[in-house]
Amino acid sequence: MAIQDEGILDQAEGLRRMRARKPIKVIAIASGKGGVGKTNVAVNLAVALAQQGAKPLLFDADLGLGNVDVLLGLSPRFNLSHVISGEKSMDEVLISGPWNIRILPAASGVARMANLDAQSQSNLIQGIGDLSLDMDYLLIDLPAGIAGDVLTFSQAAQEVLVVLSNEPASITDAYALIKVLSRNHGVKRFKVLPNMVRDQKEGDALFQRIAKVADGYLDVTLEQVGSLPQDPALRAAVRAQKAVVELYPEAPVSRALRDLALTIERWPHSFNAAGHMAFFMERLLMMHPESSI
Repeated sequence: MAIQDEGILDQAEGLRRMRARKPIKVIAIASGKGGVGKTNVAVNLAVALAQQGAKPLLFDADLGLGNVDVLLGLSPRFNLSHVISGEKSMDEVLISGPWNIRILPAASGVARMANLDAQSQSNLIQGIGDLSLDMDYLLIDLPAGIAGDVLTFSQAAQEVLVVLSNEPASITDAYALIKVLSRNHGVKRFKVLPNMVRDQKEGDALFQRIAKVADGYLDVTLEQVGSLPQDPALRAAVRAQKAVVELYPEAPVSRALRDLALTIERWPHSFNAAGHMAFFMERLLMMHPESSI
């Protein structure tokens, strides 16, 4: 077993009981630019949640340049391009990853998938709501930046988790993403995750930099959700095409990711999907009709 600590297993059992009769949490994982470790966060967060007893579905929403499957060494025969073309159903392209996480794989190098119209994007979201799948988390690994699909899928989420690193372009682009989502698309609350920092102090300072600017110019609420350290174990796991929380469970970054997963378990269930995406939340609730708010 990847995690040896019996305390973690006891904690997972307690979380299973807490999770009973709860609706699904939908979390979009975003970044203003590429190269900040967003997809690694999405993949390892899904595995960490599964290690705690959750049933996450990881949706690779970088539809034309997906690489969730690559990070995990998986070779799906079909992907979401086959759903869009009508060749396969959503259920038929689902694949399993470590700790039995379920994954909706994106295409790679398929130009038409990177330029889907809003209706096709909405149809994908509706298809996820129609999945015959038992899940309690939907993690949406968004493309980097502020393309149309990022905006559509962000509106379908209850929480938007913005990953950024301590470099000027990352901070500037993360702010731009938050500004567009808040001013034009009704997203007002954001979780912020500093990644690849030297220590917690650097992570806190990075959050304060973006929060100070946002407080001055935007009508939003930002909340820091910890920090992830720069850790050679993560680079080694990427080379091995494994989740770091599974391959190196005691590495500093793995411990931080498990802490993040525990934090997410404690997030209250909210229903803030904006505008026309509200129907998506209704569909997910219909999958768990016994759930109460």
